Amino acid sequence: MKKLMSESYAVKMANVLPPDSNSHGTLFGGRLLQYVDDVAAISARRHCREAVVTASIDSMDFLRPIHVGEIVMLEAMVTHTGRSSMEVMVKISKEDLTRESGKELAAFSFLTFVALDENNNTVEVPKIEPDTERLQWLNDTGKERSERRLERKERSKSLSNFFASDLLE
Repeated sequence: MKKLMSESYAVKMANVLPPDSNSHGTLFGGRLLQYVDDVAAISARRHCREAVVTASIDSMDFLRPIHVGEIVMLEAMVTHTGRSSMEVMVKISKEDLTRESGKELAAFSFLTFVALDENNNTVEVPKIEPDTERLQWLNDTGKERSERRLERKERSKSLSNFFASDLLE
């Protein structure tokens, strides 16, 4: 079974309020990661119609600060699939509604989710089909990102012995 990438599209918007900010008056990175994980999980669930868990976050590239009083908008979409895994891209924009500046790209991230059944066993997910040439590029480059994730996971496994003991021993 195949599904269009656009079928997994999910959007989340929020006002950036003082309790969400750090001492610089910008959105806490941790709060943004919470928003990212939430909207990405919705996108993954929308694609596979199963329970999902976050398997990895590739990176979080902060390009511009998001200030108190601005609006943060997160757009998520499944961009690549494996057997039971889904890569979800999240694009984060900001907008100052008191000015005519328009939306600006503030950050982006790629996450991997795995679909699970009621017994926490992995479930096969539908393959993804790009709707446009732009989306085709995201899908085509997904295999390379997936290979890098697997390499990183293997390196992390090899580091696990180091981290198994206290760092100050």
